[in-house]
Formats: sequence, C-alpha cells, structure tokens
Amino acid sequence: MTTTADHLRTIALHWADLHEAAGTPVQHGAFGLGLRGYLARLDALDADRALMDATLARAAERADSNPEALGERPVPVRLHILDTMRAIEAALHDTADQIASSTQRPAMRPAPATWPAADRERRNALARADAADPRRWRWTGRRRPVPYTALWLLARVEHRPGPFRRLTVLEAEQIGTVAAGAAQRLERALDIAAQRRTLEQRHDCGGAIDVHGGEGRAPLAHCTGCGRVWTEGGLAAA
Repeated sequence: MTTTADHLRTIALHWADLHEAAGTPVQHGAFGLGLRGYLARLDALDADRALMDATLARAAERADSNPEALGERPVPVRLHILDTMRAIEAALHDTADQIASSTQRPAMRPAPATWPAADRERRNALARADAADPRRWRWTGRRRPVPYTALWLLARVEHRPGPFRRLTVLEAEQIGTVAAGAAQRLERALDIAAQRRTLEQRHDCGGAIDVHGGEGRAPLAHCTGCGRVWTEGGLAAA
C-alpha cells in the first residue's frame, strides 16, 4: 500500500526529472510520452486534459503567427510539464502554509528587561536560536524548493522533533490527499507509474479495450472481446 510518506518521497526524488522533462522536444509520430501520450490520442476524458489541449492549441497558434518562431518548437511538452510543476508547487506550498500556521508554535520571547543580566542573556540566546531554527516553516522571503517542501511535510507526517505539535487526524489526511494527487500528476507526466485504463470506445466486435503501460514500457491495447492486441506500430496479434 502506498503511503503519504511514499508519495512525498516520490515528489522529492523525481522533481529534478520534471525539470529535465520540461525541455524534452515533441516526438512526432511516436509514442514518446508512453501510455499518457497514447491515451491522449485515443480518449481525452477529463476536463483537465481538455483545458490543456485548448491551452496548447492557443500557444501553437501564437507561435505559428510569429515569423521569428521557425523550426521545430517543443512547446506542447514543455507547457504540459510546466503546468504540472506549477500545480504541484502551489498545492504543496499552500498545504505547508496551512499546516505550519496551525502546528508550529511561536518562537520563544526575549527576556524581560527586569531580569538579571546573566539570566537575560541566556534566555535571549535561546530565543534567537529558537527563532532561527531551520526546521521552522517560513512565510516570508524566498520560497523553498518543492523537494524541501515535500520533505518538510514528510517530517510532520513522521512526527519528527521540532517546534511543532503532532498532527491531528484531519491534518494528516489533508497532507495525504495533496501528496497523493501531486505524486500521481508527477508520475503521469514522467510516465513512471504502471497504468491501466478501459476506454469508453468499444472495439468493432463489441469488446472493451483495455490499455496497459507506464513505467517506461511501450503501451499495449487489448480487446477483451476478440483478444486482439495493438502496439505502437499497429495490430500485433489476434
């Protein structure tokens, strides 16, 4: 069973792969995107994909109207990956903001001026160290990278020590929902998860068409009625 911790580690480990994939050129006439690309050609089912297609079409139209935009333009792949990265980044940062606002305790206050000098200095040193604790989530300054945010949330899920109280059940579930959705987006974008889907479209024989792929494997389509199998190159067996 995949846990919240697994999802957060997946995001942290594969974030650099998304950066690299953002510059990958389109592979025309091939299933360079694995199962995700194959399914996109056969059956665009959800609203997210419809919105993405419309965005890519507008981007392509703008590029075609630009006389300086000559040669091969890998805009669609870049835009899709960048959209995925922006969605993951926003979801994780918003979640970390919410979790920190409710679980992170305020920094220790400095000592009152009426304390003896030695005691005041010791207390103030502790207060400065507490305020500068690197485990604290920061709302100001430069945003932390996504891998850091994922690992920060992981530390909260695993109840690591720090200036925090333990998560409630609802807070843990909130992180789990966001982490699962973000990891699934990342895995679909990189085609690193095994996937199976049954298309709404039926085969000529009336049988359902199951599509298998992912994890770097070439996609296969299989008719559950007549047993036909299709690969990237066409009909493979009957």
